[in-house]
Amino acid sequence: MARDLCGLFCIFFTYVLIIYADYVVIQHIILHTFAGSLWGGLHAGIFNSVIFLLVYSHGRAVLTDPGIVPLPDVPVDFSEARMLLNKNNHSPTSPTNPDEWTICFKCDTYRPPRAHHCKVCNRCVRRMDHHCPWINNCVGEFNQKYFIQFLFYTVLLCAYTLALLFSDWYFLFHSSNSRKTNFDFLGRKAIIGHGIGLLIESLTFGIFVFVMLYDQMMSIFEDETTVENTIHRSRNMKKVRKTRRKPRMALLREVFGYGPVYTWLFPCLSPSTGGARPQMSGSFDV
Repeated sequence: MARDLCGLFCIFFTYVLIIYADYVVIQHIILHTFAGSLWGGLHAGIFNSVIFLLVYSHGRAVLTDPGIVPLPDVPVDFSEARMLLNKNNHSPTSPTNPDEWTICFKCDTYRPPRAHHCKVCNRCVRRMDHHCPWINNCVGEFNQKYFIQFLFYTVLLCAYTLALLFSDWYFLFHSSNSRKTNFDFLGRKAIIGHGIGLLIESLTFGIFVFVMLYDQMMSIFEDETTVENTIHRSRNMKKVRKTRRKPRMALLREVFGYGPVYTWLFPCLSPSTGGARPQMSGSFDV
């Protein structure tokens, strides 16, 4: 986890939003619409179970080592490599062979294929996708599963919140009891006010996180991280054509693990290690 003030604020803001959503759903929706009903207890249990999985996966994404390349015990002298770079304009940080190891002059170490240097963490990360302030950490080889789970449960929580919110508003404005009795205006005002705030929060972050989730899944299916895609676009490089493209299920298993598919939903299970994916040429500092 990086010591970044922006990242720390984003983590704090994330949990403030979660706590607020839980408060509004329990206090102003479930206890109002489903009071005295078995549906109230059921919805409260499901809603808080999703929150638990969201928080757990977020915590794993924050605290798990994304794949930081260890520094050598003995300093390595790269003076000849620097001279070669200055003389021939050939960068040892950008391999011609996608399976080559590269040199990071900022870390003064060799790094495996698909590893890139993060300016925020100030270290090289294996199969780095990007640095995400919402987890104050890089998304890399060892924590991408937890990051995607965090995105998935956030989208699920937003959708569930909207469903409960619209149900509450339907009951509020169309219930026969609400029309026939002198309903507490101040109570209704509080419910509507918190409901509007929750609606804005759920729509804004639901759409934003859904787009992030879509990008993550596409990067897996394309076998190309966000950093690698940036390299190709910035340098007008053509994607390396693979003679044999991996099936999508194989690519998913490299991220989520080689166990049963249903275990992909549980952040308490670590992804199994497997063979490395085909490497992409190029290196990029982000």
